[in-house]
Amino acid sequence: MAKPNKKAPEKSVDIFCSKCRAPLYKYKKGGKGALIKCFKARIVKNFTLTPCVCPKCEIVFAREMLIRGMPAFKIIGGKVTFK
Repeated sequence: MAKPNKKAPEKSVDIFCSKCRAPLYKYKKGGKGALIKCFKARIVKNFTLTPCVCPKCEIVFAREMLIRGMPAFKIIGGKVTFK
């Protein structure tokens, strides 16, 4: 399995909770597809107090996993939106 690129992409997106619209992360996303996973190394700004839990409405929006040998958050479908 190939590891993701060491160099972070130029494009930065803001990730929000889809239930209460609270900001969760500022993330360097590569590509133009759906948001499925967030590599921890690419998170620029973290607004959460506990990992994978929304600070405002306290729903669990992701799970911690190892993806291609790197720590990441696997997003649960429909729990987050991004711009």
